[in-house]
Amino acid sequence: MADEEKKNQDANEAPVEEAVDVPEPEAEAPGEETPEAETAPEAEAETPAEETPEPEAAPEVEADAPAEETPEPEPEAPAEETPAPEEIPAAEEAPAAEAPAEEEPAEPVEVIHPKERRRRKRSAHDGQTAAQRTPEQRATERAERRAARAKTRRAYREKQKQRRSSEAPREGTPTPERTPGTPKVRQGIVVSDKADKTITVRIDVTRRHRTYKKIVRESSTLHAHDESNEANAGDTVRVIESRPLSRSKRWRLVEVVEKAR
Repeated sequence: MADEEKKNQDANEAPVEEAVDVPEPEAEAPGEETPEAETAPEAEAETPAEETPEPEAAPEVEADAPAEETPEPEPEAPAEETPAPEEIPAAEEAPAAEAPAEEEPAEPVEVIHPKERRRRKRSAHDGQTAAQRTPEQRATERAERRAARAKTRRAYREKQKQRRSSEAPREGTPTPERTPGTPKVRQGIVVSDKADKTITVRIDVTRRHRTYKKIVRESSTLHAHDESNEANAGDTVRVIESRPLSRSKRWRLVEVVEKAR
């Protein structure tokens, strides 16, 4: 009897130790599975104490524990690490490809000073001068050029003449009818009557200045034709504008307004 009780105690103690050792590997697993791993040892520890005659319950719990211990984070960790090293080189290669295009230097434009440009133009000339010509040769060349220009002008004028003759006559504006205008009439004082049939008349004009509104007095003299020598010096006469009667006479006596006293 003593030997059987000892065997039963050994059988009961063995599964308890194995069940207690189970949570150690589960501590390395992620935090999501820790609550299940903690509840499993408690259930296993309670079962051997209550069911002492059934030692086979502990192996079933041990079989279940390895199934729960199968960790899923191992395949997830590599999945997260794989895209990072592939994307970084691609991002680094893009600016590296753009850098050469930006660094290409533009071709420098040569700026030539105007004096240098003229010097190059002169140096490009072959330096050969035209042969010296005599005055007779130059005169002949001028005559040839004049003849060529005259020929061109004649052809152009002939062409214009033909074009005008082929066109219909133009109807211009009719000539306006001539009507007598209003002649100018002046009144003045005879200054001189010494010449025959000619009198010198002084015309006094008084007017107001347009801007300053000041009274301005002006006097001018003119020669008038007196056919009958009627007017004398000092008379007030009226003269009218007429056709040119002489080199200096453009006026004609109309009447004597007032005789001199």
